[in-house]
Amino acid sequence: MIQGLHRCAATVESAEVVAFHGDALPDGDELGELVLAGRRVAVVRVPIAEAVPVLARARRDPRCDRTAAFWGAVVVVALRQVARGSLSQEDRDRLAELAGRMPDGAHVTDAEPLAVVRMFVEAIAGPPPEDVLRLPGGVRLSLRLDPDGTCVPQVHSGGVVVDAGEVAERGDEAAKSALSDALHRVVRRWPPLGRLLAQDVPDRLALTEAEVGDLLVSATRLGVDVHWPRHMVATLTRRVVVGRIESAHGVVTADWELVLDGTALSRSEVERLAATHAQAVRLRDRWVLLDSAVTPRAIRPFTVAEALAASITGTAEVDGRAVPVVATGWLEALRAKIEEPDDDVVEPPDGLTGVLRDYQLLGLRWLARMTRLGLGACLADDMGLGKTITVIALHLHRSTVEPTLVVCPASLLGNWAREVARFAPSVPVTRYHGANRVLADQGIVLTTYAVLRRDAARLAGQPWGLVVADEAQHAKNPDSATAKALRTIPGAARVALTGTPVENSLTDLWALLDWTTPGLLGTRASFRTKWADPVGVDPRVAETFARLIRPFLLRRRKSDPGIVPELPPKTETDHPVPLTREQAGLYTAAVREAMVEIRGAEGMARRGHVLRLLTSLKQICNHPAQYLRDREGRLTGRSGKLALLDELVDTILAEDSAVLVFTQYVTMARLLERHLLERQVSCGLLHGGTPVPQRERLVEEFTAGKFGVFLLSLKAAGTGLNLTRADHVLHYDRWWNPAVEDQATDRAYRIGQSRPVQVHRLIAEGTVEDRIADLLRTKRHLADSILTGTNHFTELDDDELAALVELTR
Repeated sequence: MIQGLHRCAATVESAEVVAFHGDALPDGDELGELVLAGRRVAVVRVPIAEAVPVLARARRDPRCDRTAAFWGAVVVVALRQVARGSLSQEDRDRLAELAGRMPDGAHVTDAEPLAVVRMFVEAIAGPPPEDVLRLPGGVRLSLRLDPDGTCVPQVHSGGVVVDAGEVAERGDEAAKSALSDALHRVVRRWPPLGRLLAQDVPDRLALTEAEVGDLLVSATRLGVDVHWPRHMVATLTRRVVVGRIESAHGVVTADWELVLDGTALSRSEVERLAATHAQAVRLRDRWVLLDSAVTPRAIRPFTVAEALAASITGTAEVDGRAVPVVATGWLEALRAKIEEPDDDVVEPPDGLTGVLRDYQLLGLRWLARMTRLGLGACLADDMGLGKTITVIALHLHRSTVEPTLVVCPASLLGNWAREVARFAPSVPVTRYHGANRVLADQGIVLTTYAVLRRDAARLAGQPWGLVVADEAQHAKNPDSATAKALRTIPGAARVALTGTPVENSLTDLWALLDWTTPGLLGTRASFRTKWADPVGVDPRVAETFARLIRPFLLRRRKSDPGIVPELPPKTETDHPVPLTREQAGLYTAAVREAMVEIRGAEGMARRGHVLRLLTSLKQICNHPAQYLRDREGRLTGRSGKLALLDELVDTILAEDSAVLVFTQYVTMARLLERHLLERQVSCGLLHGGTPVPQRERLVEEFTAGKFGVFLLSLKAAGTGLNLTRADHVLHYDRWWNPAVEDQATDRAYRIGQSRPVQVHRLIAEGTVEDRIADLLRTKRHLADSILTGTNHFTELDDDELAALVELTR
């Protein structure tokens, strides 16, 4: 025992006996002496509170002797009694078992081992309840608390319950003595009952309000059962009230509200609670338990977004605890407007030349409502559902003096400019891009994420009525320079556009919504703990999270009811993309050199020069590596088409869709294959040299979903294949014959296709591709008779040809 307690005090090692005490000892009183078997031995006294943790560890410590390990096992039983408030039959059996194998020298008293063990347990946990409750003959004692605050001792015997006063009046001295002994033991735990003992007949005791509260709070540790009517005691809860006051600093003041039976306490009732020091108060004919958990105290102000989130979910975190929230006033009205929108009539705005489909008009109404309320929004429709035209309509609807800023990938600049000019020709559109950037203060201003990073301060210095982030997943990493720059741009409203709001994890969604509506989802760390981690395992958390984000994110898919009937079976989109600096240099040089030869040639030689020039320009527009025959060089960052291909492929695959990528050049198809594989994108390649068995295997694998990007040469795969698994067709370069392109598109758009097909045509902006595409759009009826290939262009005179191939901005 001495060795086992060497950590309690250094002086233990000089003693032979350890004596445990329930109270702390004054300094210098640890050592003493004891006479055992006629000799005087040294004794060290150790407070029981200090010994308990040491003994508990001694059970598993091989350095401790058997005695210390034995008392450590007894400590475990005592701690279980403390936790449960009672000693179970299993615990009693365990104590008896331990007493039966108590080591020699484990105690120096004259008592039996079981009695010593029970005394040790009582020193730690107090006497077990049954020792107090049990009277001779199996009779038990309890206390009854009446609603008026009277305490009545009761005796239970054979299923019959009688007041203790009746037992005392019967004159049975043994019973009276047992009752008195039991009451004395209870009084040691709760002294106010001592007044019962002063009565001739311990019948009933009127308690003060403070004593009632103390008894209610102390009931579990008195050693006797305390009973009261269920309706007598009520639980006082608290909730946070937000929306009453909005400060000048853009924050919402939150107040505590105490609630009893679902009804808030009045001011006078709260003042009464604040003035009392009791643990229970008589309120509304009920006894109300009080503790620090319901005591009103100051709450930090909420931001508007935090208050709105709390009003939607019904809870907020205060001091690390979730508490109920009730919204009032303007906040409750705001919550109702976004969760249960009224029938706002928003018609297609004046100046919009396109026709909004029904679901696009619903999207416009939603965006108009959210931005009017000063809130951000994330429009997360599938690709091809018309997010661009919806935002253009929103700009026209808002009719603000401040311009709209659209931030997008460089590959989408041309598409935005074309769409604005097409659907809102009265709106000035400015590209804030390139070497000589000029910032406009009206209409729609287009810029790229790269320019945003460089010119964030300049862009932030101008007021914006609306800030739009297209392909907003580019800013999903909040630590990136792009996301940080985007957050510095002020705007009356923010709108994020993306077809993939969640690419890798819910944190992607947090980044988007924390930009559109800062603070709505809390900090990134708290979001992971509160939402991201539990949402996948707890359906209730998932339901609450969905309710929280639903007003701020509109997600529609092509397959949604109400959208599919409105979609045409085939939607065709031209995607103008800018040339890189390398492409522009090669293009200009090729035109300059070829035009010198063309101007000096005639007949078939001239036609040959023109065809070689057009081929060279198309290859340059595709990728410099194709034109330069650079099969092993770097591919990324050198082609505007390749950059947009990556954007489109990522979005398509994220939507669990598949795409056919057509090019008329096998060399380009091989470069695309190498590029996609380097990006770890599974793909297949089929061209004219593909053996028939391999051709069939590739089609089967694509149909089975083993890869989602099928690279196809136009000649080899433009006819005869059924590839209806694809719902996207991408023409990387143009054949300049609409009929040939339509045949290729029909590999996906044919009988058996159950989904709308999206056709994407990549067009190098400002090049010969751009001008021929425009000619095909405006004079489609001439396609069969004139524009059946490149032969028509060989007959243009020098000036007409120069105008066709010239590189323009």
